[in-house]
Amino acid sequence: MTRKSPLQLLFEAIDQLQDEDELRSQVVPKIGEYFATKRSGIFFFDQLLADRNLQKLLKVALSVEHNPVARYLVERHTPVHEGLVTSPKAWAIICPRPDHWHVMAGPIVNRGQLVGVVGCTRDRSMLAFDTQNLADLSAICLHLSVWTATVRFQQQPFKSDRLTSRELQIAELVALGRTNAEIGREIWITENSVKQALKRMFRKLEVSSRAEMVAQLAATKYDLSTVKNNAILAEK
Repeated sequence: MTRKSPLQLLFEAIDQLQDEDELRSQVVPKIGEYFATKRSGIFFFDQLLADRNLQKLLKVALSVEHNPVARYLVERHTPVHEGLVTSPKAWAIICPRPDHWHVMAGPIVNRGQLVGVVGCTRDRSMLAFDTQNLADLSAICLHLSVWTATVRFQQQPFKSDRLTSRELQIAELVALGRTNAEIGREIWITENSVKQALKRMFRKLEVSSRAEMVAQLAATKYDLSTVKNNAILAEK
């Protein structure tokens, strides 16, 4: 029998995952070991938006305005390391942390949307990531994307089904960045009515912020327009 490579064993570990606890405890350490990293992690954007502490990571470390690695990832949906997009001198200014001297990131994609990131870092004393590392990370991200689509999102309850068509219309406008006053003018209700509707929606979805609400809806129902159309049909 042919002996399986470390990469094949990692694929099998991903395919056998049951939930995110196993993802963090079993696969993240294996990724760190495989790439000989200083740090490694897997981040889903809906979790980043729902956690105020993690929001700082989204605004700074994963900011497309400040981080060329993040920008490359968002635009191309393909793994990247800092050497592909900037010089060592520029990277030291962008990310001065000594344990992030070398950074590699790969995409987790669901239905054409970037929903998460696999991140690996090495310190200055370690070798830089290379093209083979990128190729291997690409394969790993493919398996993680399949797992995300078939396990992670399917296990989430579709709480958005609890919203009425009007509430989904409000959620869609919130996702577009509209203020309560702007939403009220657009759908012909008072600003106070929008506030009260949002309170009801937060309770139904068990969230505490507009960002968390939008993230949950986007993660569990593909897109808000689809959810909205389904709700309208159900009410007819």
